[in-house]
Amino acid sequence: MEEYVRQLYQDRASEDSTLGIISVKKRHEMDANTDHFDHVLLILADNSQERLLETRHYDYSGISIAVHTASEDQVNDWLLNGTNRRIVDWLLNGQVIFDRNEYVKSFREKLDQFPAEERQLKIGVEFSKLIRRYSDGKSLFEQAHYLDSFNQILHALHHLARFAIIEHGSYPEITVWKQVKKLEPEIYKLYSELTEGEETLGKRLELLMIAIEFEVSRKTRLGAAHLFSLMEQQKEPWSIEDLKQQLSVRDYSLDLGILLEFLIDKGFIDIVLRETKGRKIYHRYYKKTR
Repeated sequence: MEEYVRQLYQDRASEDSTLGIISVKKRHEMDANTDHFDHVLLILADNSQERLLETRHYDYSGISIAVHTASEDQVNDWLLNGTNRRIVDWLLNGQVIFDRNEYVKSFREKLDQFPAEERQLKIGVEFSKLIRRYSDGKSLFEQAHYLDSFNQILHALHHLARFAIIEHGSYPEITVWKQVKKLEPEIYKLYSELTEGEETLGKRLELLMIAIEFEVSRKTRLGAAHLFSLMEQQKEPWSIEDLKQQLSVRDYSLDLGILLEFLIDKGFIDIVLRETKGRKIYHRYYKKTR
């Protein structure tokens, strides 16, 4: 088995674009961490790769193997947006079988240290998603669409949990609620009340939205710190398009509109109106309050 796996990666290890190779084995019969494959190889490549991600599946005497080749940009995107939570486990706990110039070792040290600037950006991403989900859930609740509201509020709690984990200096993993139970049990309690409470669904949602609104208010200044630091880089008010381009993170910029409206409502950002050629039509610009 090990000899066959070696055949799959040894050619890639000789390529200059390959920075590291990590091996992950299935831990139990139904291990979703490996997509139920017996063995996973993660090949980390530099950004000269034509594709951000390439996946190949193999079979050896009934043993299934998945080989994922991911560029540096793709891995960083996963880590920033939390769109592939398995990647944290693979990077931290997988077996390093090839490491060019200690690239993987340095990457793991960076994950462990979690630099403040990167942490602030990830908090901003999670906060924007939190505002979006909470706002959608509240709107659906007011229309008495309780099941749809439940789904949105559950997602909002998930982003609140990820926010808290990052705030404490860790990367959110697959077992987010296990992590947050240790770090901020109050947020874990909100999750339990929503999923296991004895009240009617409508009542649970009503109580949870009050609690989430309190948490959001408490964390607003930290959650928007990255956006605020960006806006302070110039004295002139910002257009929405300029802000989106500066953010450069797709999942962040998609929710920027509702985040700005939330921050305006809370008094953190002011609207600046500028004339257009149209009569009584104005461009909206934004600046941080002083």
